[in-house]
Amino acid sequence: MKKILALLLSLALALSVFAGCAGTAKNSGKYKIIATIFPVYDWIKNITKDAENVEVSLLVQSGVDMHSFQPTAEDIVNISGCDMFVYVGGESDSWVDDALKTAVNKNLTPVNLLEALGSAAKEEEVVEGMEAEEEEEESDKIEYDEHVWLSLKNAQSLCKTISGTLAEKNAVNKAVYEKNTESYLSSLGALDGKYAEAVKNAKNNTLIFADRFPFRYLTDDYSLKYYAAFTGCSAESEASFKTLVFLADKLDSLQMNKLLTIDGSDQKIAKAVIDTAKTKDVTILTLNSMQSAMGESDTYLSVMESNLGVLKEALN
Repeated sequence: MKKILALLLSLALALSVFAGCAGTAKNSGKYKIIATIFPVYDWIKNITKDAENVEVSLLVQSGVDMHSFQPTAEDIVNISGCDMFVYVGGESDSWVDDALKTAVNKNLTPVNLLEALGSAAKEEEVVEGMEAEEEEEESDKIEYDEHVWLSLKNAQSLCKTISGTLAEKNAVNKAVYEKNTESYLSSLGALDGKYAEAVKNAKNNTLIFADRFPFRYLTDDYSLKYYAAFTGCSAESEASFKTLVFLADKLDSLQMNKLLTIDGSDQKIAKAVIDTAKTKDVTILTLNSMQSAMGESDTYLSVMESNLGVLKEALN
């Protein structure tokens, strides 16, 4: 409800400045693309490299988690005047439909990545030992896992979709988009192969997360098993004693000495799990979920390469 009220306020404020900003956007001469999150922004930067008169912007800036993001009036104005808006389309983007209704640019092309995945989109999953939020247990509504970018296979599919849409809507740069996409898909495919090889040669095939778990697409890609404290989109930050005991028992019974968290974690739950387990010689590792903006030198491929190193350590 707070998100809806904030969005309505932003929309109201945005309407008061649409007229002036719309004229500026239309007369800039650039094809403007806005991506909500870093991984998608980086994909598009690779696809549009050296394209003429194309401007790519990132909406969710550094330090802001996509799950808590609320658009400002300025954000709404920028989206309204852009030519293409690429977003995930999950629960965190529930504000997008209302924002698009106010678009001044009637030729704006929205790209919903969950819709683009079609049947490959996965429902939010609650596995053994995981704490489900109360509304998840009571709701009949299907919630899709929105962390689609954490699969290199999804990345390849979605880059093809984005590139194809760009080639159609901004045909002047079609040859550039196609050339860049072919090169980038080759890099994504090569890294996907490295992941498959690492899992094939690993000593075990199970991961234990003392944290939220946004990596379902990745684990499914390589047939990995997992246990976790919460779902990927959970707002919970404190695990119950029952959950701590369950994860600790898994550490002991599977004779594992690696426990995983995600970026931004204070590791309190992980440390509590270790305190509860009989096994004390446990290393806490971090997988980067890229749910907020990254450093200037980071790329999607560099982060996924780093995650591969962590995965290898966790599985061996």
